[in-house]
Amino acid sequence: MKKSAFHGSWRIAKTEVWDKAALDLEKPAFIQFEDNRMGEFHLLLVHGWMDCRYEERDGKPAVEFSWEGIYEGNQCSGRGWAVLEGDRLSGRLFFHEGDDSGFTAERQKEGKTAKRRKA
Repeated sequence: MKKSAFHGSWRIAKTEVWDKAALDLEKPAFIQFEDNRMGEFHLLLVHGWMDCRYEERDGKPAVEFSWEGIYEGNQCSGRGWAVLEGDRLSGRLFFHEGDDSGFTAERQKEGKTAKRRKA
């Protein structure tokens, strides 16, 4: 599966569990995919870095990922997936030993991508 279909930044617009005000608590919620099978997301007070695998689900481009991150200074981790439907992603984000929620995200225009942390 071509990973370029996902490349770039996506604005997380809606989740099943958290309302818009909570999603954007610290900054506008996003999920971003990079060319090197890596990515990152930010929602609520969580900032996560992803290891992505691209595939197909029911004939649609899809991605599965594991992630590690920070929540209020504490380490956290989980997994997730998303399916591409035009300029919209639909997926699910799981927190290890915690909540999970479906989400939808819309592709952001060029120039609005988040900056990846320096290693």
